[in-house]
Amino acid sequence: MCTFNAESKPLFSIVLVNYKTLDLTKVCLDLLSAHAQKAGIAVWVVDNGSADASTEYLRSLDWINLIERKSLTPEPGHIAHGNALDMALEKVDTDYVFLLHTDTFVFDPQVFTMMLEHCRQNPTVAAVGCTEQLNRGVPRTLWRFTSRLAKHHFRRLKLSLGLRSRDPKPYRETHLKSFCTLWNSKIIKQHGLHFQLDERVPGYALQDGLIDIGYKVVFLSPRKIFKYLDHIQAGTVAAGGGYGQHHRRTKMYENILKRFNTLNTPTA
Repeated sequence: MCTFNAESKPLFSIVLVNYKTLDLTKVCLDLLSAHAQKAGIAVWVVDNGSADASTEYLRSLDWINLIERKSLTPEPGHIAHGNALDMALEKVDTDYVFLLHTDTFVFDPQVFTMMLEHCRQNPTVAAVGCTEQLNRGVPRTLWRFTSRLAKHHFRRLKLSLGLRSRDPKPYRETHLKSFCTLWNSKIIKQHGLHFQLDERVPGYALQDGLIDIGYKVVFLSPRKIFKYLDHIQAGTVAAGGGYGQHHRRTKMYENILKRFNTLNTPTA
């Protein structure tokens, strides 16, 4: 069953959080607008106190549901993001919710259908997503895993010998990344849970808690999910000037944004 069916009530909503990422947010929403409006998909955008041109842009869109969040106290970035997601979660009235980042560019909306089918086939599935934020390909993925594994065990060995060492970091990603993640919002609300449950990245504690009480999580490979979308890893940080001008992530952000803007520029 296709989820983009205007004749039936949509099964899911889409939630994004904007914070001073005008160019990214424009591309992200431009790619979503035609499909979302045609099928009546509710798109919730939380502006996290940007108070800039991106806020004005969002106010100009009549097809999104805009929430303007005003934080009264300073917050770390990931906490502010999680609290914004929870504000949107309260408004969502569909059984499922897709979380997207403003640096996620969905060029094939069938990604929503593909991910939703995992939940529809198994009612115990509470979330579907990917643990990697980009598709590195097989060689780079193997190298990354091997080097992480070696570093992890080397640090453990040093600690066992009484030598000074940093704590070993996990060598495998175990938590879904929220650049494109499907959550069963009905299950979340049924158990009185939220996206921001502790000081970690939003969704990490939620995923652990749902697994602990018997729900399942579906992990998609980067190769599969990136057939439908592009994601600029840490693109929102790059957009905010969080990296140097010549940093590889800044260059990645500029190159991808230039490519999408070129594609959307009308020809004479």
